[in-house]
Amino acid sequence: MSRLVVISNRVAVPKARGAAGAQGGLAGALLAALKRHTGLWVGWSGEEHDDPALEPDVQTADGVTTATIDLAPTDVEEYYNGYANSTLWPLFHYRIDLTEYRRETGKGYERVNEIFAAAAAPLIEPDDIVWVHDYHFIPLGERLRRHGVANKLGFFLHIPWPPTRLLVSLPYHERLVRTLLEYDLIGFQCDEWLESFLHYCRKELGAEVDEASGKITLGERTVTARAYPIGIDYEHFMAQGETGEARNAQQRMIASTRRRTAMIGVDRLDYSKGLPERLDGLARFFERYPERARELVFIQIAPPSREDISSYQQIREELERKTGHINGAYSQIDMVPIRYVNQGHSMAELFGIYRAAKIGLVTPLRDGMNLVAKEYVAAQDPEDPGVLILSRFAGAAQQLQDAVLVNPHSPDDITHAIRTALDMPLDERKARWEKLNAGVRDENIAQWTNDFVGDLTIA
Repeated sequence: MSRLVVISNRVAVPKARGAAGAQGGLAGALLAALKRHTGLWVGWSGEEHDDPALEPDVQTADGVTTATIDLAPTDVEEYYNGYANSTLWPLFHYRIDLTEYRRETGKGYERVNEIFAAAAAPLIEPDDIVWVHDYHFIPLGERLRRHGVANKLGFFLHIPWPPTRLLVSLPYHERLVRTLLEYDLIGFQCDEWLESFLHYCRKELGAEVDEASGKITLGERTVTARAYPIGIDYEHFMAQGETGEARNAQQRMIASTRRRTAMIGVDRLDYSKGLPERLDGLARFFERYPERARELVFIQIAPPSREDISSYQQIREELERKTGHINGAYSQIDMVPIRYVNQGHSMAELFGIYRAAKIGLVTPLRDGMNLVAKEYVAAQDPEDPGVLILSRFAGAAQQLQDAVLVNPHSPDDITHAIRTALDMPLDERKARWEKLNAGVRDENIAQWTNDFVGDLTIA
């Protein structure tokens, strides 16, 4: 079997920035994939140096070899904080109002992609299959080709792909998309993001597009684009539920809520997650049903992310203000309706927290997939499962149709969903959960990896 080479911004090694908190998302998914294949993981170390070494730091641990490089502070500011997270991230999440267009950050993004290509190319062996991940490295395939890499190259986008009418607002959008066509296989989380990409290629590039096969032909080159919904590492996650750490977290939740129904939200502190809108929906629920304030307690876990970016500082302040307002209006001396937790938890702790919560509230305004929704489903007690409330605009909604689907922009819709979940009888909860869990169990991380790598091998 060919060796798998993964290239992503984040790498799950102890000194990599964000590694500890990323295990449930992209980093955790990639680590699980690499452990199933003999692999090399290339990415940023998370370290900044004024004069970083050009040679990557190569280490092997727990069956996975990592090659990490340091970046200069200017590179981090322009490539990571700038173009990746202040331009591409908001635009691809449909937030054109928050998108910054700065020539300097665009140049920094291209420069860092070249740095990674120069570092990775010598490590790639002739039979390797190369799998590049996410919006940080859209041009990396083209750069690797320039360095003589003729291997099969795949790219997977973990976030949404925006509609054409939004993407064309990006300066040099055509050049960016053309670099994607240097890959052999391009993967998206769901059909909606795939269809947006195919529409752009046909309308803006004039490419020949076969909707059925996902084949895109432009000039002499033909590439394939398909949807590959990512899943969780189901067996590993379920094993967390057998630990004392998980059982302790579950018991702490049950004891602290004192027979009230616990509703849980777990999200990075990010404007795409719809957290202010979620609190608006909760406020509307308490306003409409004040007698149920003693019946429900909402726990929002929201670890901070990208704290150097002003829009993230603003959302934290907004959440603290809204939480304080709701608690001030509806708290009593022996209870508060909202608990806002601004720190992360281990996967085992989250399993116990999910298990103790009878409602999972997952309402992003736009999300590539959303693995929290799948983790919540997997953690439920089969004899007394909770109810998943899920945004229609998460990629996961295409798979998890038996959740209570909502428009996260509508406080009334969220209010109705919370009441539906609170009042849902056990037999309906079981019927919904059984269908949801079957999909989460079967469409797991191993299946996702096998599907993508298998298709890349023959692309």
